[in-house]
Amino acid sequence: MAEPQIVLTDSITPEMEKAIGGGLNAFNDEMTGYADRKPLAVLARDPSTDIIIGGALGRSSLGLLFLDLFYVSPDQRHARIGSTILHAFEEEGRRRGCVAAVLYTISFQAPDFYARHGWHRFGEIACLPPGTSRIFMSKQLV
Repeated sequence: MAEPQIVLTDSITPEMEKAIGGGLNAFNDEMTGYADRKPLAVLARDPSTDIIIGGALGRSSLGLLFLDLFYVSPDQRHARIGSTILHAFEEEGRRRGCVAAVLYTISFQAPDFYARHGWHRFGEIACLPPGTSRIFMSKQLV
């Protein structure tokens, strides 16, 4: 067999997603006998324009809820929209049978927001620029 060609790229295609993600998902399903992965989006829209002003994107898998991306427009940040989105995200995780949730945030983003909502820090790694860190957090959902 010929030596595999190693390709380095910063463009991820659907073919790549299918080969890598699909292969890993199939392996995980085979090993666990459990296939509960499902994407999740919770959005807040401006009712007058239908423009998305905030939301959370993530997924559930193997009984865990992953909060991957969370953003609220700066002009909406003190209107409790973020709390409402986070609560809806967590509730859907519970409905899906998730026992815990995980996320990472950056030190200048929202670790205090998550802590006020019952999330607990379980790790931190320094990153750039100096003085900044990625903060890993979790929350029990049951």
